[in-house]
Amino acid sequence: MRGGPVAVIDCGTNTTRLLITDGGASDALRRAEITRLGAGVGSSGRLDGAAMERTWDCLRSFRRAIDAHRPTAVAVVATSAVRSASNSSEFLDRAESILGTAPQILSGREEAELSFKGAVSDLAPGRGDVPWLVVDIGGGSTELSLGETECREAVSLDIGSVRLTEMFIAHDPPLPEELASCLSVIGLHLHDALLSVPALADPCRMVGVAGTVTTVAAVEMGLLTYDRDLIHHFDLRDDAVEDVFRTLATDSLADRVHHPGLHPDRAEVIVGGLCILAKIMRFFEFGDCIVSERDLLDGVALGLLDAPRR
Repeated sequence: MRGGPVAVIDCGTNTTRLLITDGGASDALRRAEITRLGAGVGSSGRLDGAAMERTWDCLRSFRRAIDAHRPTAVAVVATSAVRSASNSSEFLDRAESILGTAPQILSGREEAELSFKGAVSDLAPGRGDVPWLVVDIGGGSTELSLGETECREAVSLDIGSVRLTEMFIAHDPPLPEELASCLSVIGLHLHDALLSVPALADPCRMVGVAGTVTTVAAVEMGLLTYDRDLIHHFDLRDDAVEDVFRTLATDSLADRVHHPGLHPDRAEVIVGGLCILAKIMRFFEFGDCIVSERDLLDGVALGLLDAPRR
């Protein structure tokens, strides 16, 4: 294992994130900014110029933080929005010039495996010795990964909080038929996932990662100030998910932003994300979900920490 800290940046569809860690109990730095890099990609097939500028500005800030911590290794990954955009090379070239490190576009399978690695890194085996099903709800895609200590099955679905919001939710608050369309499309994707990975139907324990799940946990707890330690490994019950879903989906955006635990920048897309979370829990009949603050970033960092020194 490396003797110093490593840095990982995730250029996601909705959020750009930074982790600097040495693998110890507490991280040196964890930051996240909602830059909405994937805004409009679902309809245009291209990264928007203003969205790229927002993300590049964020990366400049992250570069300063990285330089201050002098990590032994740096990795930059990009996910759904970048892998589906026709002009991704424009974004990647500028990102590399800012960071001095070439970003790697992760496939859906790679994203799922790394999310699994991070999420289960500090979890004991699942309840009743059943496998973990790690659910990573992103802005552009949702990854399902199944296994015990190692991921053995994975599938990536082209549904995410930003993608569904842009495709189906045009009114404020959403119309019932808009929510029904979201839930129906998610159900079709889950049926396809079962066809490709039949093991998903076997008994397993759900672990939820990423912004939708952690936000729902924060709203359920009514956190006035986000507290990662309280959210990590919180047991989020299915009835609590349904209650938060009903509340936020019937609020206007102007009212929604005032809910404790909900970051105002996430309020516009949280209902789309909640559609995914609620439908997955209904579809697989999960009574609860373990919320994990460890995810893709941690999976990439663990790989760097375990790599031999040159």
